[in-house]
Amino acid sequence: MSPRDRTARQAGLLYLLVVLIAPYRLIYVPNALFVSGDAATTVANIATHETLFRFGLATDLVCGALMAFVALALYRLLGDVDRRHGLAMLLLGGALVPALYFFNVLNDAAALLLVHGGDALAVFDPPQRAALAMLFLRLHGQAVGAAELLWGLWLFPLALLVLRSDFLPRLFGYALILNGLAYVIQSFAWALRPDWQDTVSSLLGPLQFVEVLFMLWLLALGARPGFRRTQAASAATADV
Repeated sequence: MSPRDRTARQAGLLYLLVVLIAPYRLIYVPNALFVSGDAATTVANIATHETLFRFGLATDLVCGALMAFVALALYRLLGDVDRRHGLAMLLLGGALVPALYFFNVLNDAAALLLVHGGDALAVFDPPQRAALAMLFLRLHGQAVGAAELLWGLWLFPLALLVLRSDFLPRLFGYALILNGLAYVIQSFAWALRPDWQDTVSSLLGPLQFVEVLFMLWLLALGARPGFRRTQAASAATADV
């Protein structure tokens, strides 16, 4: 296995871990513990199942760290294709995306402090603490809407690198551009027309599976030197 192929598979494996871990806080914890419009019940659920909630904090931290390593692995794989686009990918995907993960953990940590109360929060009665905890939980969700912009933007330089490489399918480059556009549109729908957010997400959500397919390609097949030349030669032979 060549060093380039090994790097591609490492990036795919790290990417797979993000895909597997991220839904825990994004989907499972809200469905298991949060009750829409009922702050008291939500706070009671968090207090009763604190370990489950704390695992949500941990998974956000892990995903933030993993995204930094994913971007580093992809930079090692594709940085020589175009240094400028490689640095843009590294900044957006390896620095800003993880930073938002780490920042968003503070919203959950604040909610947990309010659930426990304590001397510093004695001036607030339980209903007030519950309302403030719900506010921070909602801020966590709002930060996800903002983060979608960066989730999309980092895919654009990645897509250009894939298009300019000679060892990854060009189709993934075009598909990653569509994937990035889907995230960007969803983020602007969150900011400008939140009443459209669910509809936009349901329409554009399938495009986000491009990342999953790309990750599986890297993990299973790695970087294949001369991949496009082989394809072109096969096509030329077929034409003859």
